[in-house]
Amino acid sequence: MTLRAFVSAVLAAGAAICAHTASAADLPSPMPTKAPVAPVAYAPAAIYNWTGFYIGGNFGAGFSNPSWSDPFAGGNNTFRSGVGFLGGGEIGANYQMNMFVVGLEGDFDWTNFKGNGADSIGDTLNTNTKWTSTVTGRVGAAFDRLLIYGKGGLALAQDQNGFTDLAGNSASTSFMRTGWTVGAGLEYGITKNWSAKIEYDYLNFGPQALNFATPFQPAYASNANLNAQEIKVGINFRFGGP
Repeated sequence: MTLRAFVSAVLAAGAAICAHTASAADLPSPMPTKAPVAPVAYAPAAIYNWTGFYIGGNFGAGFSNPSWSDPFAGGNNTFRSGVGFLGGGEIGANYQMNMFVVGLEGDFDWTNFKGNGADSIGDTLNTNTKWTSTVTGRVGAAFDRLLIYGKGGLALAQDQNGFTDLAGNSASTSFMRTGWTVGAGLEYGITKNWSAKIEYDYLNFGPQALNFATPFQPAYASNANLNAQEIKVGINFRFGGP
């Protein structure tokens, strides 16, 4: 190769390199790569937990349906009390398994269920239920803060009965009744410790022998039955909430 040919080759190669560099400079700069963004984690809302001991108070209204056997005409003399108010409290405990809730509860309420009637010859009969109390098991289903439940168990009541004969002479007796109860209710968790409820209860008591004596009627024997219906609203405080 001659010197002239070598110089021509070097100049041609240099021109090609310069042209390639200029073309690369005209291209747009690549966008900077962004760092990957971590996904945002959302914590699920806490499910309300009904497990725990609780204590509370309630008030409401109810009535009773007493009936006395008639010693003269046979059959029963049934009379309904007027609506009376009630108030008291309850204590209990719940245990939750998934959506199912089981528990045990005891309550006590002062009542004022008064009723009166007459037998077949016109003697006056009256009754006054002064308090009721229940010890029950509860079974329910929880929908987060809403608990729907049923209950059933032992019922107690203090019952006062009176008799007035045709001459105006009176006699009375007071005793505690034992029976059974069933009921149902709704309870709503207001906060993790406080809840409010509304409940219906039916209480039934078996017959109780009554024996009265007055100067006009020295022996008056009857069997008295009693049932009561109660509607309560209340508020409970649960210890050690969720």
